[in-house]
Amino acid sequence: MKELMLGNKALARGLWEAGVKFVSSYPGTPSTEITEEAVKFDEIYCEWAPNEKVAMESAFGASLAGRRAFCGQKHVGLNVAADPLYTLSYTGINAGLVVVVADDAGMHSSQNEQDSRHHAIAAKVPMLEPSDSAEALNFAKLAYEISEQFDTPVLIKMCTRVAHSQSVVETGERVEPLKTYEKNIAKYVMMPGNAKKRHPIVEERTKKLIEYAETSPINRVEFFTDELGIITSSTCYQYVKEVFGESASVLKLGMINPLPVELIKNFAARVKKLVVVEELDPIIETHVKSLGLQVSGSEILPRIDEFSQNLIAEKLGVRETGKGISLEDQIPARPPVMCAGCPHRGLFYSLKKRKCTVLGDIGCYTLGAVPPLSTIELTLCMGASIGATHGFNKMLGSQSEGKTVAVIGDSTFMHSGMTGLANVAYNQSNSTVIILDNSITGMTGHQQNPSTGLNIKGDPAGKIDLEALCRAMGINRVRVVDPYNLKECDAAIKEELAAAEPSVIISRRPCALLKTVKHKPPLFVDKNKCIGCKSCMKIGCPAISMKDGKAVVDQTQCVGCEVCSQLCPKKAFAREA
Repeated sequence: MKELMLGNKALARGLWEAGVKFVSSYPGTPSTEITEEAVKFDEIYCEWAPNEKVAMESAFGASLAGRRAFCGQKHVGLNVAADPLYTLSYTGINAGLVVVVADDAGMHSSQNEQDSRHHAIAAKVPMLEPSDSAEALNFAKLAYEISEQFDTPVLIKMCTRVAHSQSVVETGERVEPLKTYEKNIAKYVMMPGNAKKRHPIVEERTKKLIEYAETSPINRVEFFTDELGIITSSTCYQYVKEVFGESASVLKLGMINPLPVELIKNFAARVKKLVVVEELDPIIETHVKSLGLQVSGSEILPRIDEFSQNLIAEKLGVRETGKGISLEDQIPARPPVMCAGCPHRGLFYSLKKRKCTVLGDIGCYTLGAVPPLSTIELTLCMGASIGATHGFNKMLGSQSEGKTVAVIGDSTFMHSGMTGLANVAYNQSNSTVIILDNSITGMTGHQQNPSTGLNIKGDPAGKIDLEALCRAMGINRVRVVDPYNLKECDAAIKEELAAAEPSVIISRRPCALLKTVKHKPPLFVDKNKCIGCKSCMKIGCPAISMKDGKAVVDQTQCVGCEVCSQLCPKKAFAREA
């Protein structure tokens, strides 16, 4: 049966067809939908783990038990999971274990551009890279065959364009191979004596995988001419085909670690000019040069951002770039902004009012860094806000302790913020941490987490009590505020910053976009009372604008949170009677 599918949905279908029984992931754009689609299959147990490291370790446990397992994350998530991955390369697996990492070239929803092929090379594990939805499905199934044939975890590298684009796939039936667990201390207990014996096995496996890569049909030559040969993979393959058609021969690589040797040499010998087209780092190009071949690529093509058909055409000089059709009127810029009724807005306004130094974290609340709030001064990686605040306060002491706070979301706190708070409590920096508890993992599309009390299917689950947890970690001062109440927020920030010990403020209000949240009727502005002072504009709510010198509320956006009315000196905001 043929069907049009998103790349992520197709990969999830591939997991089902491969007989996967266990999926553990942490949401991260552009990988999230894989797990959200996998959970729709009753045969697969799925879960959101607290973080990617836990997800990979859990998936390995399922593999050890003899069931095919999967773990998914975005590129920065693999950094978190690298610890188990690198040693899994030594232990090998029992049932097949496949790990998806979704890169985000162009940084559509990420804090860096990172090429995850480096992880595959460093961990010495095979990596497959599909170029469309059909390959996403087929490579998922093939990955489990490779995993079990070569006794290794297998990485599949997705990217934004493959994950979130649609193409036709042909679906198949499910197979469900099962294995039994057998105790094997020498294989699975990686103390130095055992690990030393496993390393040569990894090196020998790499040689066998290179032999596999030489003849595997996922690495294929499309030969049309001897004038130009292009080596490429993933979405770059699609761009190359669109730009060159049959005017260039192509070596399309589906396995990008380890890379073949003889296949590349033979292809290079058949063409007069050889070019590598790959996004971000010159990994294929470096390999080709190590074979003593003349090749161009990175000196022509950029190492930053996503490629496109027009960019490749321009840089390789084969035709004019498409100019497209421009609109008569210029479209105004639409900078990112927190939603109308976002519970974080009032809290950030209070922090700005007190001129606090705010070290932030990863989540939709990172938008607290943009105007008009412009409050967050640091965003590094998941959980870094608390550790950074601790170090900042330890070094500056009284210069910073009375005005510096860490802000972190509830899901991010569960992910990797707890250890930072433990450090604050244990090493006693006078730091204030604000947990922005909006009862969901907001930025990636409303996934549950260990503090929400619901699992991936929305069923009741274990719920972590944030207040009790913070106290158990050694924080004596823990309080909860409603971010819609500006006076309450202001008082809490003032008092906790003045305290002579670590403290935690939990800003608790559900995300305004949750289906379960019932909003109040929208507000309107009494034009007779409004003096056009723009005090209400200071919070940056997209539902409020100025027209003819007066504030105006967009009734379709307003959720009646009343934060704006607390700023109005003339009480011009009201509801219909």
